[in-house]
Amino acid sequence: MRYLRLNSLVLLMMLASCTSAYRGLQRTDNDVAACLERFRPKIEQPVLYATQVDVLQHHLSGLLYFKPMEDGSMRVVFMSEMGMKFFDFEFAKDGSFTKHYMLPKMDKKAVVKTLKKDFEMVLMRQDPAKGTSYVLNGQRYTAFDLPKGKIYYITDGDCRELLRVENASKRKPVAEAFLTHYRNGVPDSLLVRHKKFTFTISSQRVEK
Repeated sequence: MRYLRLNSLVLLMMLASCTSAYRGLQRTDNDVAACLERFRPKIEQPVLYATQVDVLQHHLSGLLYFKPMEDGSMRVVFMSEMGMKFFDFEFAKDGSFTKHYMLPKMDKKAVVKTLKKDFEMVLMRQDPAKGTSYVLNGQRYTAFDLPKGKIYYITDGDCRELLRVENASKRKPVAEAFLTHYRNGVPDSLLVRHKKFTFTISSQRVEK
């Protein structure tokens, strides 16, 4: 009997681990563009954040700089308070990405790829025409396909509050972002947190 109970417990744990967090999503015809436009950071002038980055065994602190360019691209630079660059990325209007610089000890393909995804979540540069709207448990999920998985922008049912952003596999989120305390269309606080390993970006807006 004890053996049967143990087997049943193991089976239940296996089933729970295989259950998708998104299995109950129900598709809707809500207007994707109108919802996302409320929360897309409207960075029309350079914006500066005091930032802490923990990636694997590295801890970095400094200033995160978002600079909109005349061609519609966005430059994202993270540097120490003394001006030493940690990374310098460019997100083009056509969706392309350029790594202008990466600190050599962090210049790993996986690290660059992860940072690219993180800032794409935060900047919300996805084409609304490619989004799909769903509802689950009274919350609204706006989904965009990735080469592997999806990005979900999750709001309350009336799309008045951005609850979180999830970069997800088929079954569960692998990273989440929080954009809070918007002022003049730009969030004062940014937080990106990964689930599988140590990789966190925490930023607070500062006035120049």
